[in-house]
Parts: sequence; C-alpha cells; structure tokens
Amino acid sequence: MDETLPTATVRTRVTVPLRFPDGYVTTARVHTFHGLVDGREHLAFGLGEHADADPPLVRPHSECLTGDVFGSQRCDCGPQLREAVERIAEAGGYLLYLRQEGRGIGLYAKLDAYALQDGGLDTYEANLALGRGADERDYTVAAQMLAALGVDRVTLLSNNPDKAAQLERLGVTVADRVSTGVHLSPANAGYLAAKVTRADHALDLPFVP
Repeated sequence: MDETLPTATVRTRVTVPLRFPDGYVTTARVHTFHGLVDGREHLAFGLGEHADADPPLVRPHSECLTGDVFGSQRCDCGPQLREAVERIAEAGGYLLYLRQEGRGIGLYAKLDAYALQDGGLDTYEANLALGRGADERDYTVAAQMLAALGVDRVTLLSNNPDKAAQLERLGVTVADRVSTGVHLSPANAGYLAAKVTRADHALDLPFVP
C-alpha cells in the first residue's frame, strides 16, 4: 500500500552549467524545495532536452563527499555520479542529489566505518558495529521531489532494489530499472562485492558467483 506523502513544492529553479574533470560539459536546471520531511537541502538536477520525457530517467544519488568531490576509490560513487549525469542528459530526466552521506549515517560515522573495514569488516558489518543500520537511507524526500516536479512514473537508473521498492511504496511507479556500469578498482572490490552479496545490488562482478 502506498504511504501518505507530505507535499513539497519547488522553491527555486536556476540554470547551472556543469563541467566535469574529464572535460564533459552539460547544463542542469537545479531545483530546490520547500517542505521536504527531513529539512535537509536536497537538490534535483533536470538534465537533457527532454526532462519531461515519459517516463524520465531518474537517479536518486546519495551524497558522498569523499567519492563525488575528492575521487575516493574506496567506493564507486564518483564514477556513478559522472555516468548518471551523462546518461540522464542524453535521455532526459532528473538526478536527485540526496544529502544522505554514508548510507544515511553521516560523514564522520562513515569514516569511522572505514576504519573498521580496514580491520576486516565489510561495509555493512562496519555500520552495524557502530550501532547504526546497515543502510539508513529513506527515499521519502526523493518521492516528494518527484511529486513536486510533476513526475509519478520513472525509469530508475540504479543497481539497488531497495530504491525501487521504497519509491513504489511511496507512490512512484518504476516503469523500468536500468543498471549503472561497474566501476571496479582494486580499492573498492570488497565494497562492491558486499553490495552484491549483502544487499542484492545488480552488479556483474567476475569474482562473485
């Protein structure tokens, strides 16, 4: 059954030209919102000539300062963000940039979890060892943002089945789910393997049966 979704509204829309370190350029229509349930400053980037495509290509992307900004190779967040922007710009749709660092536990706690992973725990075990949830992300704000943008049906760009399940429960129809690429490095192999074995992410890894 769909959950009752509190109403959010678009607060500001502004055009922002984007340029990535590899030289890729595009233009985004960046939206801010009133009424998001957690009070955080989440953003929706409208990308492509056909952001009103039916259904639009949508990626809810959780903030990762270390990966998105500083290029950390312990995760695949930065390459996924870069890939998503280009794919959405080509297809038309939205990138929802969600302020849910560390699968919802925050930046400092994420770095504490990294220290535990260096001692042998996987990324989910480390969160639990800190007394936190394995994945605390809540996509209510994503559904609110989509509703404010007039979107109730999406093609979801994600490897994570929980995103699709939460959005469906919140009243967003996921017409299709398409996977991102596999951004594998020696530093993130264990992290990606844990996402497959612990959270059923759709990643085709050669070393995971």
